[in-house]
Amino acid sequence: MRVLIADDSVVSRHLLEGTLRRWRYEVTVACDGSEAWAILEQPDAPTLAILDWMMPGLTGLEICRLVRKQNREPYTYILLLTSKSLKEDVVEGLEAGADDYVTKPFDQNELNVRLRAGRRIVDLQAELLKAREELREQATHDSLTLIWNRPAILDILQREVGRASREGVPVSVVMVDLDHFKVINDTHGHVAGDAVLREAVRRMHASMRGYDAIGRYGGEEFLIVLPHCDRDNSCKQAERLRAAIANAPMALGDRSISVAASFGVTTAPDASRTTPELLIQAADTALFQAKREGRNRVVFLACREQQPVVAEAQA
Repeated sequence: MRVLIADDSVVSRHLLEGTLRRWRYEVTVACDGSEAWAILEQPDAPTLAILDWMMPGLTGLEICRLVRKQNREPYTYILLLTSKSLKEDVVEGLEAGADDYVTKPFDQNELNVRLRAGRRIVDLQAELLKAREELREQATHDSLTLIWNRPAILDILQREVGRASREGVPVSVVMVDLDHFKVINDTHGHVAGDAVLREAVRRMHASMRGYDAIGRYGGEEFLIVLPHCDRDNSCKQAERLRAAIANAPMALGDRSISVAASFGVTTAPDASRTTPELLIQAADTALFQAKREGRNRVVFLACREQQPVVAEAQA
């Protein structure tokens, strides 16, 4: 684990550094408070810090306050190194944001114990952050395909329509449905059907732009949001996705099957005159038409514009 040592005393700094390296810590050294703060501002800053109370540039207390004011994650556990031992001084240090303190000259056993306590807290917080991210992932992603789930992709669509309206740029929506998917399930089993869904998503995702978004809308149906994409480009993009699925069979163990998908596309040239609901409705109608015309094709349908609200004239 990385530890920052900040002390303007060369003797104290070298003694601390040698002690911590013997305990197998990775040590970063700062000679004054300003240098220490510059290190702690970095994205990959050490999560343990031993700060001398009195330093040029910034004092240990001032650094504590700056760190706590930022309220950054992961948490930075701070030990104050001080010759002050009065209760009022200790309280002042803890109120400034320090987690613990060690008095000078430090006792190695005491320092080791206090650092171990700090490591436990830092490790616990890292576990909590990991658990939180896993819960967030579960709440926003489809567990089978690992793409956005329905609520998340609808939220993305809402944001992109708002952004397109503010910036005066087009936004497009694509509805995708795998053709004859029930036959795949009935013939090859649901495990094979799941594999087909994952492979179809992988192929589509590999053909999309980095800022496009795809989510599982339901069953074998997917919703794709294409920001800054007009009618011509959205149809070309949908055709690329269609080809990515249909042009090569999908391997299922020792066999392979051909899979195709139908695509419904719509565009809002002026997002201020439409809604996410109208875009989905138009793309869904286009998808239905693609199915009706024989499947494995792209159909475009213009999105109906929202009717302007006209205030009634006052008598």
